[in-house]
Amino acid sequence: MITGDILNDKIRLCCPCHFGLESVLKYEIQKIGGTDLKVSDGKISFTGDENILARANLCLSTAERVLIELIEFKATTFEELFQGVKAVELERYIGPQDAFPVKGYSLNSALHSVPDCQSIVKKAAVERLKSKYGISWFDESGPTVQIKFSILKDVVSIYLDTSGVGLHKRGYRRISNAAPIKETLAAGIIDLARVRPDSIVCDPFCGSGTLLIEAALKALKIAPGINRRFAAEKWSCFDAKIWQEERKRAIDNVDRSAEFHGIGADIDDAAVALTLDNAHKAGIKSRLKIEQADITKFVQPDDSIVICNPPYGERLLELREAEDIYRKMGRVLGKGGSKQSYIISPHEEFEKFFGADAHKRRKLYNGMIKCQLYMYF
Repeated sequence: MITGDILNDKIRLCCPCHFGLESVLKYEIQKIGGTDLKVSDGKISFTGDENILARANLCLSTAERVLIELIEFKATTFEELFQGVKAVELERYIGPQDAFPVKGYSLNSALHSVPDCQSIVKKAAVERLKSKYGISWFDESGPTVQIKFSILKDVVSIYLDTSGVGLHKRGYRRISNAAPIKETLAAGIIDLARVRPDSIVCDPFCGSGTLLIEAALKALKIAPGINRRFAAEKWSCFDAKIWQEERKRAIDNVDRSAEFHGIGADIDDAAVALTLDNAHKAGIKSRLKIEQADITKFVQPDDSIVICNPPYGERLLELREAEDIYRKMGRVLGKGGSKQSYIISPHEEFEKFFGADAHKRRKLYNGMIKCQLYMYF
């Protein structure tokens, strides 16, 4: 079953995301025009055309990548894997000069050796393309069309990666502090906190400024990928004008009239400088006010939203020091009403030290660390 089909102008796409952000990503995909959505744990597949493919790369803030979904089939032997991949019409996307490296993973499957699977997928792709182009050697000197495979419980999925560098790499954060939150996760939290064009967003532990910057991008409708490039822009199978159109569309959609502003603080003056530098690169520095200050000095304005990622005891501080910070936070941060708070933490007893039960929780993963987003609204 080939699911990507550029000949009839429809392509089956798949976007992985952080576990817990599926509903946020689903809304984003619907908003950009994706159809026939299928939601799974940690990913969403959908249908679109070339414009939607480009738009997804430029505009989705919580997707990790935009993949073309080529085929899904069952394989318990290397021969089945080889024949399954060889049946895919790879020539629709991969030209005779293109590079087509292979990488992937296998879980709970008979074909458990990833290097062997990688070799078989590559061999099948070469054989398919040799027969289509009538050549026996590929120098792979052209653009890269990355082939990805996943084998889960003997079900093989084959994809092409249109993004290249992960979508969390917006371009504004070339340097980060010791424990940054990933941009895609930050964007998901911003959505869950319902940040609006006129919101006041505060982060008293701003670090490298990711939460504040993502909030500003969302409020001003600045597409997160507007200042970067993507692998598929170089593919000969796609029209370069499509990318120009979608980038212009994203630029035209920016709302500079939004009244958003952000307030940030950090005890480390180097973090303050880093936040300001990253905000400058993101083009939203004028929307932020950042100062060096301890959490005890923080005063939350009325009608504002605190969104923060306080220090984790297991990584940056002794656990008791982290718990002391949570107590201090509880004395100065709002618990709902006109002063909302959204706090991500791995501490299972955060609410006890903060001094209030959250109105709602959501399980999220910050890297490999299982966390809760504690929501007070």
